[in-house]
Amino acid sequence: MKRVYLGEFEEIVLLVVGMLDGEAYGVQIAHEILQQTQRSVRLNQVHASLQRLEEKSMVTSVMGDPTPERGGRRKRLFQVTAYGRQTLHDIQAVRTTLWSLLPDSLKTLPSV
Repeated sequence: MKRVYLGEFEEIVLLVVGMLDGEAYGVQIAHEILQQTQRSVRLNQVHASLQRLEEKSMVTSVMGDPTPERGGRRKRLFQVTAYGRQTLHDIQAVRTTLWSLLPDSLKTLPSV
């Protein structure tokens, strides 16, 4: 299969979906992104990313059961596929290699 590249936000969404391990849905993903990155996101941004990731076969989704605390509405739950998992490992390997090639002066923060 041809290598598919992810943008930064898609990568973050894919990581959060993996972190939530089968219990990921739009609102919760947006909340976790805010908690983990201090980056405010809109729900439509999350949904657009999830749709792109699903089109790229990196996530799958199923409709969950209705929940009383949400007024009976069903949530679309997302899970990382084997291809998505492989893509995350590939991205991590590239980043690790690039970090290892940086000169030491860029690996540490300057003292203030």
